[in-house]
Formats: sequence, C-alpha cells, structure tokens
Amino acid sequence: MPELDGKNVLLFTGDVYEDLELLYPKIRLTEAGAETTVVAEKAGVTYTGKHGYPIKSDAAFDAILNPTDYDALVIPGGFMPDKVRRSEKALDIVRKMHEADKVIAFICHGGWIPISAGIVSGRKTTSTPAIKDDLRNAGAEWVDEEVVVDGNMITSRNPGDLPAFCRAIIKELQSK
Repeated sequence: MPELDGKNVLLFTGDVYEDLELLYPKIRLTEAGAETTVVAEKAGVTYTGKHGYPIKSDAAFDAILNPTDYDALVIPGGFMPDKVRRSEKALDIVRKMHEADKVIAFICHGGWIPISAGIVSGRKTTSTPAIKDDLRNAGAEWVDEEVVVDGNMITSRNPGDLPAFCRAIIKELQSK
C-alpha cells in the first residue's frame, strides 16, 4: 500500500512557475499514492514554467469550494507566486487550509503567497534569500536551512532542496 493512499494534495500553478518545484513534488506525491490536483486561475489551461515545461490545470481557484477537503497545499516558486498572490480566491484557499491545520508547503519564491495570505507571522521559515526580507517583514523568523518544519508549515529554499522538501511533506502527511 502506498504511503499516502487517501491523501489529497493541491498544487498551485500559473505562468512562469519554477518547473522542478511543481513537477517534482507532483510526481513524488503521486508516486507515494496521493491524489494531486493542479489548481490555477482557470481550469483546463496549459501554463508554462520558467524553463518551458507545460502543465495543465485540473481546477480553478474558485472551484475549490471546501479547501479543507484537501490534506496539503504545495506552492512552488518562480515568478508565478507574485501573480497568484493577487488572487483573493487563492489567498482564501491558503487561509482556510491554514486555519484547519492542513499542511502548507512552499519553496523558493512560493512564500509570497502565504505572506499575502497573512499566515507567516511568528513562524520559522526558509525561502530563496531573495524574499527573506519579505518573510521577515511579514513577521516570520527566516533561517537558511534545507527544509524547515514549523507546525503545519514546511518550507525550502530552491530546487536543490526538493528531496528534503518532499520527504518532509510525506512524513507530515503520514502523521495526520
């Protein structure tokens, strides 16, 4: 029996996502038995990553009527988070999942979305150094570590941290 049977994971996307930071967790979590749903501004649209890899969204933000039906949210980096954080529907998903103590995992520039959702204050996080000031200004304690787990929040810095990032997500989902 795969380790994540019965778990449902949302993954945010949009144009100019960091290819590996979306595709690696999607593949790894699917391989572990989780059901993954790629969600974006529009359903059925093919979005292109920074390095040209396409991914088709399964659902639109506004179709996620009960975010707490999902066990985790993965937010990749790239330039996509800067656009997605302007979507109140996306921020509402983040807030509701956070309030329900669901896993919120973000990597690299993905932290922009939880910052805009107002959920990082008082939390220990990491990210690409490019947004460490943004996280600190939002009230987070920023550290330069491969992966940081603080309650339901899992964070990593860059694509090189993806193995540790995914191991932490799987471990946390197994404990819930």
